[in-house]
Amino acid sequence: MGFYTNIPDLEPSEAVTAAVHIGLDVHKDSVVVAVARRCEYSRRLEVLDRGSIANRALPIKRLATALADEFKEELHFVYEAGPCGFVIWRQLRELGISCAVAAPSLIPKKSGDRVKTDRRDARELARLSLLGYLTPIWVPGEAQEALRDMVRWRMDLKRSIQKQRQQISHFLLRHGHPYKATKWNEKHFAWMRNCKFVQPAQQITLASSLDSLETQQRHLEELDQDLIAQAKQGEWKPLIDSLRALRGVDYLAAITIIAEIGDLRRFRSAPQFMAYVGLVPSEFSSGGRRRTGSITKTGNGAVRRILVESAWTYRFAPRQTHHLQRKAKNASDYARERAWKAQKRLCGRYLALCRKGKNHKTIVTAIARELAAFIWDIGCRELNQMQPTDTQWQINDRRCGPWWKNPR
Repeated sequence: MGFYTNIPDLEPSEAVTAAVHIGLDVHKDSVVVAVARRCEYSRRLEVLDRGSIANRALPIKRLATALADEFKEELHFVYEAGPCGFVIWRQLRELGISCAVAAPSLIPKKSGDRVKTDRRDARELARLSLLGYLTPIWVPGEAQEALRDMVRWRMDLKRSIQKQRQQISHFLLRHGHPYKATKWNEKHFAWMRNCKFVQPAQQITLASSLDSLETQQRHLEELDQDLIAQAKQGEWKPLIDSLRALRGVDYLAAITIIAEIGDLRRFRSAPQFMAYVGLVPSEFSSGGRRRTGSITKTGNGAVRRILVESAWTYRFAPRQTHHLQRKAKNASDYARERAWKAQKRLCGRYLALCRKGKNHKTIVTAIARELAAFIWDIGCRELNQMQPTDTQWQINDRRCGPWWKNPR
């Protein structure tokens, strides 16, 4: 399956032209359906309830066919992003029917509305879709979603390891066995294995916890090797090689960015990408007063974490070490040039902000924001050099509407 999606440039005049909008409130076993359209003569908006169907492929196909036969007009389906994923979106696209997955956090809601039912949710989705008030998310290709699942499982595994380490440390401290040297290396594990307790139950608890931790660490190492193998042989290899030219970005960081973001060209500018990963400052301004706060922390938290971790490497002076040269061996000339420019700019910016007395964490966050701009620049340049291999995800029809101008 292909990986990248070619996002078209759409103007506001090229909005969704469908006359009938169908809102779907999707659950594990059922889908509640509502239809919104303009009356033929009065042009007033009317919303019709269409009951509930099973969340299966055949009932959804029958629903789409029945509505197409009934209204004899172009249809546009919409449902909220949720745990059911993009199965319905892909099924409707295969049938040649327009569909969008709306961002739940950006759906307009009345502050005084205290009644929520599946029927009302479906009606509201259909009505807002017809009025153009919904913001769809970007739907990944199947290959990218599979890679993203792999990356997110790795993050879950790392969180589980961190939690189990804390539990073991607290267990030992609680029973009078503190460790004051460097933790979680071979020496530390050997020390924990030799800890003795009076009660046999406590000895069993420690041994079982250590076995579980070592198993998870082994699984993490194997998963890291599998991800690196994917990076070296997948169709996204040229982009990963170019991103690795940047200081602080290696295989795992690059593949995490690509798996979570996908096609960087869907962002019109670097500031838009910065805002997507939540690295821009929040603002509360009124009248003549302008007040900025901490970063928004909206959007993709995994990419934001990777960028901040990578930004710490720019604390030191810019230099072309043997390690950086080896990483950039397969990168394009443009990527190597931009990576060196990023080093000079970001290292100098770190030093300048330090001289102003800024907090180190604030400085690193600012560096991460600018690093995101360099990643966007290199990514867009490299993707323009590459050709998608799967036309299934080349969204060239105009039924997607102008939402791609503000991707989420």
